[in-house]
Amino acid sequence: MADIQNIPLKTIKGADATLGDYAGKVVLVVNVASKCGLTPQYEGLETLYAGYREKGLVVAGFPANDFGAQEPGSNEEIATFCTTNFGVDFPMFEKIVVTGPDKHPLYAALTSAKPDAQGEGAAFREKLVGYGITPNPEPEVLWNFEKFLIGKDGQVAARFAPTTAPDDPALVAAIEAELAK
Repeated sequence: MADIQNIPLKTIKGADATLGDYAGKVVLVVNVASKCGLTPQYEGLETLYAGYREKGLVVAGFPANDFGAQEPGSNEEIATFCTTNFGVDFPMFEKIVVTGPDKHPLYAALTSAKPDAQGEGAAFREKLVGYGITPNPEPEVLWNFEKFLIGKDGQVAARFAPTTAPDDPALVAAIEAELAK
């Protein structure tokens, strides 16, 4: 498995980056989308980032258009949407593919490291089926706003289902436990 912190990335503005830029911090990686029913989570993610930033948390947003074409915009359009509508100040990265044969190496490493998500994934999976959508098989990312928690040591500590809200007690407890290490 690739060292998650060394996988080449690009910021939403096109600059070279890696998660290693946040070495020694706790990173919450989230695949995001602007036209999803879960898009209001941007607000909660920003609140989480603002509340824990000084303690060493980084929220890292990765736009993806993998689910229902819910992120059709360019990187510039996505950045404008996020700052204008949700005041997003946490780091955003270029739009990537998070599932399937063309998935970004970061997401290949994340899903390999943590194949199972905590939370209401099964219920959300059933909801997708009810909408006529065939959900991705595990360990693939289920939908927008799935969350991967990376500890200060660069290891994937936890994975949370898309419907896990940023203020969910289980997510917050996991973040606080990683920050305390």
